[in-house]
Amino acid sequence: MTLPTLPHSIKNIDPHSWESFHPYFAALQEYPLTQDNVHEWLTYWSDLSRLVWETAAWVYIEKSLDTTDTQKEQTFLDLINHVMPPAQMADQALKERLLALEVSDLGIPGMELVLRNLRNEADLYREENIPLQTEVSTLDNEYDKITGAMQANWDGEDKNLSQLAVFLKNKDRAVRQQVWDVISALWLGQREALNDMYGHMLKLRQQIAANAGLPDYRAYAFREKGRFDYTPEDCATFHTAIEAVAVPATRRILAKRRERLGYESIRPWDWIPERNLLADTFAGASLHPYKNEDELIQGGLNMLNRLDAELGRYFATMAEEGLLDLDTRPGKALGGYCSTLAVRRRPFIFMNGTGMHDDVQTLLHEAGHAFHTFETAELPLVWQLDAPMEFCEVASMSMELLAAPNLTQANGGFYTKTEAARARLEHLENIITFLPYMAVVDSFQHWVYTHAEEALDPANCDAAWDAQWQRFIPDMDWTGYEEVRKSGWHRKPHIFGSPFYYIEYGMASVGAMQVWRNGRQDHNAALAAYRHALSLGGTQTLPALFAAAGAEFRFDTPMLTELIGLVEQEIETLEAALA
Repeated sequence: MTLPTLPHSIKNIDPHSWESFHPYFAALQEYPLTQDNVHEWLTYWSDLSRLVWETAAWVYIEKSLDTTDTQKEQTFLDLINHVMPPAQMADQALKERLLALEVSDLGIPGMELVLRNLRNEADLYREENIPLQTEVSTLDNEYDKITGAMQANWDGEDKNLSQLAVFLKNKDRAVRQQVWDVISALWLGQREALNDMYGHMLKLRQQIAANAGLPDYRAYAFREKGRFDYTPEDCATFHTAIEAVAVPATRRILAKRRERLGYESIRPWDWIPERNLLADTFAGASLHPYKNEDELIQGGLNMLNRLDAELGRYFATMAEEGLLDLDTRPGKALGGYCSTLAVRRRPFIFMNGTGMHDDVQTLLHEAGHAFHTFETAELPLVWQLDAPMEFCEVASMSMELLAAPNLTQANGGFYTKTEAARARLEHLENIITFLPYMAVVDSFQHWVYTHAEEALDPANCDAAWDAQWQRFIPDMDWTGYEEVRKSGWHRKPHIFGSPFYYIEYGMASVGAMQVWRNGRQDHNAALAAYRHALSLGGTQTLPALFAAAGAEFRFDTPMLTELIGLVEQEIETLEAALA
């Protein structure tokens, strides 16, 4: 018996129809499976999974590029309603076949981790959860539609949230307050709809956990995300360390801001934690490093070539193959991401660039994810690519820091020496000020999913968010804007679409600071360790991946004290140079 030849591209796949995949899954299920042919069988299943993964990724990309295109939205809905559910069931049947064979590592690097992950997924699977998960995905699509459609008239032009956010960087405090008021009104205008949506999501997720025999969705999410190397208690330890170290450091940053700007207090339009924006205190115009997408791509390419010729070549390949969509426009989904196209073994970067320095940081961040895809391209099985998200974010955050010395025009970047110092100072301050906000998001979700009945009342969610906000976000005056503060959880898409996917950024920040620390001592060695760790994909445990990059998988108070101390020293050096 032979297995049918798979399509070489998703161009031959109809994303609306399960029949595009069914014959291949059926052939795998019927194929005689033995210890002698399991390697061949696994390779075929891996290649089939690449087709499914890339089809899903591309449909999502196209939908997020234009949330107003009803045809693209229908393709996405057909995929999640009619293709992914039977694909999940077929995948489960294949996992059960493989696990019943009791295979060993087969001489494949990291196969024991692949088998561990497949066993975990098989144990967690419940057929009755498939329609519930589909319904959650549909609701998440509605969140994208609602937020993607938010716009207001500004200076005679309709602008979306990303375009309006440009003015939150304005040096004129009155302009910042004005646009803050406009944006806040847009979010408050959808408050009831978002509350109803979230309540529906909570019920679905709690039922998913109950169907899997777990006490709450937090327990389910930790299993689903393969968190074998840390626990909710470890998250609480990290929160405590942030409260002890990052919050006081943030206070010091804010105090300097108030002094430089002559403000009596920091208002919501002076520091916007969900966007990690701090009011600019330096003389001269705000940083506007590029005018259009081509300039952003060229500057990014120059910086990366200067860092490492092969990494530069990776980025150039993306530009040449049309795998970059970086500018914002009406109807485009919010945010930025890097998606892996598993058949082509290529990444795709999605962004909402508006000409600001934040876009340069976002591009470098997503480029780090893209390099992860390139560095693992030769791993034979698709599951070997599945590195823990906590380390995937080390790939992205480390790239921001490693490439930072090349921000100057002398090194191919965007800025004069003084402008580059301003940009680096802003970045380092943002590393510190991000951690308290991350702790708010993560601790809020721990409360929500262990108090599911209470959380069904949006007023309780507002109160829980506000309690964490008061714990971690210091020295802000919200007088007159209390309702905007309490409903701030609406403005973080992860809370709706990717619950518990946020602490990864905090953990990765600690890893990236260690890579940066090592690079200050020996840049070439740190970069080599970084690239080697990326090339391992998911073939090592999370602590082992951190170790390969030259970092410890630790998030306690002593670790944060050391790293934030180094960041503050560098901030002081840059401040002295700018003074």
